[in-house]
Amino acid sequence: MIKKNKFTILVALIITYLSLANSHTFDSVSIFNSVPDFDKFVHVGMYFGLMSVIILEHRDTIKTTRQLFIIGLIPFLYGILMEIFQATLTTTRTGSVFDALADCIGILISIFVWHWFNQAKKIKSDNY
Repeated sequence: MIKKNKFTILVALIITYLSLANSHTFDSVSIFNSVPDFDKFVHVGMYFGLMSVIILEHRDTIKTTRQLFIIGLIPFLYGILMEIFQATLTTTRTGSVFDALADCIGILISIFVWHWFNQAKKIKSDNY
């Protein structure tokens, strides 16, 4: 199971580090300070990436869009867990419902991109 999900686990570990690291770690990244709510875009990107890796690692077993949405619960619940950990385990971070919503948006974008890609691929193969 670990071998089949090695990239998912790697991305999840990176997200864990980025979520729980001291917030001062990122002070030198000037875009965080100059763009309001830039962290929400980071959340969208991280969870888009996580869901995309999950989809790619399981692309042969995912048959329906319904399955995609059910699988999407895994990174969504993981995102909520990270927000709880930020609120309870760190001193320089706070948990945020808006961060969890941004996580959800990233997951949904990944699902819709995969669905669109599969539909385009199906139409192309039907034409040949």
